[in-house]
Amino acid sequence: MIRLVAAFATVGAVLFLVGGIVFLVPGLAGFIPVGSRAAATPLATPSPSASTSPSPIPSPTPSPSPVNRSAAFKTLGVDLNRIAAKAGVRASISLIELGGSSPAGLWSLGGDVQWPADSTYKLPLLMAEAAGIASGQMRGSDKLCYRPSDYETGWYDDYASGVCFTRDVLAQRVGEKSDNTAAHILVRYLGGSSALNAFARKFGARASQFYLPNTTTSADLARLLGAEARGSAGGSAAQKWLYPILSNTNYEAGIPNGTKTGPVVHKVGFNGKSINDAALVIHGPHGAYVLVVCSTGPGGAVGWETIARIASRVWQFETVRP
Repeated sequence: MIRLVAAFATVGAVLFLVGGIVFLVPGLAGFIPVGSRAAATPLATPSPSASTSPSPIPSPTPSPSPVNRSAAFKTLGVDLNRIAAKAGVRASISLIELGGSSPAGLWSLGGDVQWPADSTYKLPLLMAEAAGIASGQMRGSDKLCYRPSDYETGWYDDYASGVCFTRDVLAQRVGEKSDNTAAHILVRYLGGSSALNAFARKFGARASQFYLPNTTTSADLARLLGAEARGSAGGSAAQKWLYPILSNTNYEAGIPNGTKTGPVVHKVGFNGKSINDAALVIHGPHGAYVLVVCSTGPGGAVGWETIARIASRVWQFETVRP
């Protein structure tokens, strides 16, 4: 797990009071059109949610219509502020709608604020693996071998010099349990941080520096999941490999717990008081949508519960939208 705290100084500099509520909001709420800028240790008590196997998102998605939804988004922003502030949580939140008659390309509260990425660097990592498999440049049966420099405390004790694992096995360990050592092996074979960041930038992560020094934004993570859902990062072949790996994980207490209908394809990252959850909700009330929450606060059960409440409010918002 990459433990970085330096980015919190940057986060702190952008906090301010909004009607007595502390939150990261560079402008309470607003539309951001498509194309515009906007390691984890095991959790003791995650609560997996039962859901069916995920299926690829149909493509193409509807184009945004000129329907004015500013008032609805303003209300959503006020409510999300209130949920976070009540729990003593500071957060950035980004939403991309992929279906319905008037989808928002990208809407954010503090979407460009920098946060420690923690294990969310594993999202573009697994996306790169999925794209490589979809293109035929990689195979799930490829054997990747462990080196002592790959080791970081995690879930498994079968790593030893010269021991090799298939790409599928390592990816499953990264997706299901967020295993650090498995991720380090995959990053090394991919070509290191430079290759990981080159891939991430190609699919919308413009302000992130993954793995080293490992910072990100909620908007960057949302753009990555949006690109995957639209089929830009390997199409249905990549989705069929990736989505099951990122569903029904050991960490379902955040966005999946606050979402009424699964499956939820997502990657978490947390370290102490820092909790991030980047999710693709497959079956939203009006089609799929992406929701990302990057946060800091009490951490633990309170932090996860707050993210779940944010997800529940966004689900409610989606039920009444065009």
